Amino acid sequence: MKNETTDITHTEPLKVLVLGATGATGRLIVSQALARGDDVTALVRSRDKAGDMSGAKLIVGDARDESVLREALAGRKAVISALGTPASPFREVTLLSSATRALVKAMKAGQVSRLIAVTGIGAGDSAGHGGLLFDKLIFPLLLRKVYADKNRQEDIVRDSGLDWVLVRPTVLNNKPGRGTVRALTDLSGYHGGTIARADVARFVLEQARAPEWLHRSPLITW
Repeated sequence: MKNETTDITHTEPLKVLVLGATGATGRLIVSQALARGDDVTALVRSRDKAGDMSGAKLIVGDARDESVLREALAGRKAVISALGTPASPFREVTLLSSATRALVKAMKAGQVSRLIAVTGIGAGDSAGHGGLLFDKLIFPLLLRKVYADKNRQEDIVRDSGLDWVLVRPTVLNNKPGRGTVRALTDLSGYHGGTIARADVARFVLEQARAPEWLHRSPLITW
């Protein structure tokens, strides 16, 4: 198994739009971007839930609405999608793919080319590498429909013609970040793993600038 270690470092300021900004990982993406001096726009469903995002420009609306996305993309150079959806054992899930489809159209209209989308272990060819509990219990009972939509989301991104990176974190935790991650594309023999949301945020922000992982789908873990 080939392990690639990425040291997350600061580079030039970035004009970035963040989707899913009020989620647990999205909040860290926004706060870290602001801390490094980036120019951040956050698309949120409710201004009340984003009351602690001082320094970010807030656009209120639905991420599936192309007209709202076009407004949010004004002046942006990159987009980070940290959209998530609750576990849905019974109902079909379409939010991720619907929002991503609208986002791709809006980005093309606005001539914004860099897209970083956070999905997760279990998407695409990372399926079956989450460890025994995740693969045999959590995934089939709780996340099967969510990941069906994550797979549709990834397909839309790959076919978009944009400068994309699909980031697949392992199981997320809220521990302090370590500042480095392992980024893997060869998952031979890999099963399970965890990573801090803070390190996911750092890695994602780096991909909004760097060319290393363009048009690739790294799984990131500790």
